[in-house]
Amino acid sequence: MKEESFKTVAKNKKAFHDYFVLEKLEAGIELCGTEVKSIRQGKVNLKEAWCSIVDGQIFINGMHISPYEQGNIFNKDPLRVRRLLMHKKEISKLFGAVKQDGYSLIPLSIYFKGSILKVQVGLCKGKKLYDKRNSMAEKYAKRNIERTMKENNR
Repeated sequence: MKEESFKTVAKNKKAFHDYFVLEKLEAGIELCGTEVKSIRQGKVNLKEAWCSIVDGQIFINGMHISPYEQGNIFNKDPLRVRRLLMHKKEISKLFGAVKQDGYSLIPLSIYFKGSILKVQVGLCKGKKLYDKRNSMAEKYAKRNIERTMKENNR
């Protein structure tokens, strides 16, 4: 069997800072040719992106894909709403979870799985300010422990 290669194009680091990620799902994305070429060049931004479910379909909003330089008339709007491709059962499960208070769908990363572009969508719950402080304190403590362990091993 051939092992598939994963090439991460963009990550949404802000999502991990602002939300607790409860579940991660993989979805395909419906794009135009010039958008795929622009993503291959790494010209995509997920920082302000979110997902919504409308009429049994899931859409990604706020994702910015810069226009392809050689695309001229074939370029689309950089902030247009794009459809994600998932099974109906997965979408209905997510719709039920999003209806609950405080849950949202946030795109976490975009990557190539072989030659196919995929989006990792997270079912997230928002963090409060004190949660953000706790996670920062844990991160710094972990970094200090690793640093002292490294110094002791020398």
